[in-house]
Amino acid sequence: MSLHSTAAHLATLAEEGGNHDSLNPAITGGGALVVLLLLLWITTRFNRDR
Repeated sequence: MSLHSTAAHLATLAEEGGNHDSLNPAITGGGALVVLLLLLWITTRFNRDR
C-alpha cells in the first residue's frame, strides 16, 4: 500500500466513525460495574478478620 492510499483509507474510516451498533455503552458499563462489585464482594468475604 502506498502512503496516499493508506491516508485516504484512514480518512474515510475517520469520517464514517468506528462505533459498532451492537455495543451499547450503558449495557457494557453496567456489566463491568456488576463484575467489579462481584469481585469486591468476593474479596471482602475472603479477607475477614478471624
